[in-house]
Formats: sequence, C-alpha cells, structure tokens
Amino acid sequence: MLNSKRALWRTFTAALLGLLLISLTVLARTVTDIDGQRVEVPDHPQRIVLGESRMLYTLAMLEPGNPFQRIVGWPQDLKKYDRQTWDSFAQRFPAMLQIPALGLDGMNDMNPERVLALKPDLVILPQLARKGDAGQQLMIMLKAAHIPVITVDLRVHMLKNTEASVALFGEVLGQPARAARFNAFYHQHMQRIQQRLADYHGRKPRVLLHLHLGRRNECCVTAVNGSLGELLQFAGGDNIAAGAVSGVFGRLNEEAVITAQPDLYFATGTGGPDAEGALRLGPAVSAEQARASLDTLIGQQNGLKALRAVQNHQAAALWHNFYLSPWHVAATEFFAKTLYPDLFQDVDPQQTLQQIFSDYLPIPYSGTWFIAPTK
Repeated sequence: MLNSKRALWRTFTAALLGLLLISLTVLARTVTDIDGQRVEVPDHPQRIVLGESRMLYTLAMLEPGNPFQRIVGWPQDLKKYDRQTWDSFAQRFPAMLQIPALGLDGMNDMNPERVLALKPDLVILPQLARKGDAGQQLMIMLKAAHIPVITVDLRVHMLKNTEASVALFGEVLGQPARAARFNAFYHQHMQRIQQRLADYHGRKPRVLLHLHLGRRNECCVTAVNGSLGELLQFAGGDNIAAGAVSGVFGRLNEEAVITAQPDLYFATGTGGPDAEGALRLGPAVSAEQARASLDTLIGQQNGLKALRAVQNHQAAALWHNFYLSPWHVAATEFFAKTLYPDLFQDVDPQQTLQQIFSDYLPIPYSGTWFIAPTK
C-alpha cells in the first residue's frame, strides 16, 4: 500500500514537473523582426512601450476590446501630429490619457532612463527614414538591460514590410488569426491594383506629390523612394521628383515644379476643422471644410497656381498620416482611381477605409480623408 502511494506520488510529481517545464517553455517565444533580428519576447507581454504612439493605428486593429490595456508608455507624437484621432480614442478610452508620456516627437525624443523605469517586458520601435543618435542610444540601453526590442516598419518601405509588420504585431499580441485576416484583406485590395495596371500599356500620368500643404510657404516637400511616394509609384504615377530625389524625402523648388507641369497634383495634410493655414483632413473635418482649405492654400502659392493641373481642376488631396498605417491601402486605391478613373471605376477608397474601421477598429468612421479632383 505504501509502495503504491509512493509510486502515485512520484507519478504526480513527474506530471507536475512536466507541466511546469511546459509552462516555462511557453513563457517566451522567438520572433524575427523587420530588421531580421531574432528576438525572444514574452508569450503574453503585459508591459509594452511603443516607440511611436501613432502605432496605435495598427495596434488598435489587432487588440480587441481595450487597445491600451498593455501600453505602459509612449511618446505623444499622435497627440502632436494627429489630434483628431487622439481625441477620438480618448473619448472612447479616457484611461489612455494616463499613459506616461515619453517625449513629444517619437522614438528620437524618448529618454532611455524613463523607458527603463517603466520596467517594460517588450518595446516596439519604428523603422525610420532618418535615424537619430537618440534612437540609437535608446536601442543600446534597452539591449544592455536585456529588455526585448522589436522593430516594425509601417512608414518607410510599406510595400515590402506592411504585411510582415502586421503579422509581427499579431504574433506578439497573441492575435495571429486577426492579423492574418487583415493581411488577406490588404493583399486582395493591393493585388487588384497591381493586376489591373499590369494590363495597362498607355502613358503614365505625371504627378506632383506635395507633403504638408500649408505647413511651409515654399514649394514643395515630397516623397519618392518610400512612404507615400512608394504608394504613388505602385498606383501607376510618374513622380516628377523621381530623378531629383534619391532618398525617401526631398524638396523640389518652385521653378522645377512649374517647368515639369505635372498632369495631376496631390497634396497631403492633417489639419483639424479649426486649423489655420493647414490643409484640413481627418475624422473631424467635413467635406466642405476640406475642399475650402485646399482651394485657399493652393491660391496662396504662386508656383501652384501656375500649374496647368491646378488650372484644369486636377488637384487632389489625402490625409497625410496614411503613411504611418496599414490603412494606406485606401490611400493607394485613391491614387490609382484618381490617376486612372476609367480603370478603377468600381473601386471606392472611402468604402475600403470604412470597412477597416467597421471590421477592425473600436472607434467609428467619420470625417473626410480624401479630396478628389473636381474635373
């Protein structure tokens, strides 16, 4: 009897030890981030620091319920550069306002000591077009402290890295199926553009892409090899800055723009309904406010008024922060439909964006995100 009890106890102990060993093996997993780094991350991270609060555009799609439940710190670039979206989320989730602020301007504004003091079990950093010394120092200190760090890219080389970044978010948040579902939606819409343009053999429209209309008086900051410039090229646009700008971002002077005489003009902006001197677009802006701000700002720049595209009512605009989000699938459709209206008659970028909101986001769709040409 005693021997049988001992045998039973040994069996129970062995089973308990086996369960403990199994639990220990699932406490962490190894993922490969966008930079190709293999990183061991917690299986269920509970204290996440974001290197950019505009990552909320993506995280909120993949974290059902309360998207802030695991965020313990972030910089306040969302509040600074997209107050409309900040306010939309804050109204729905007021606890968001209590998240410790780690600077005002993204990863390069974050104090490493303050990040370490939050005792994160995971830090998610963005890939940047321009890396600063502060960002590099942050990486060094986090690795020295053995805090897992992964890098995602939703702003530079989006065609290459968006689906991988969404999948990576889904993996570390424990939502791989949700990430896969969005990626299937994204891939289907992007592939439709690619396939239709593959069968097109006509002339490509020449385009000026003007970032942040109204932020500066001079013309024109633009994007070419990455960011929105990459999406414009994918959508079949012939960017007039392609031969002059070798990096992601650059500037064209007024004379070069007037000489080029593009067929279409695209502006970007994120100004709210009361913003002075900025292109008004976003969730709190009406269509009338958006159109009026575009017309007013174009009229204030002599170089833009001299463009035949503007004179022929071939001026369009879109929300600037699409370049930071997988929502840019709708922006790519907008580029394609504006450039090739006959080829994409059945494509509705606004409907695509509305579907993303209704299927994946905890806040309702509202506002104005696109301004189409009037002719």
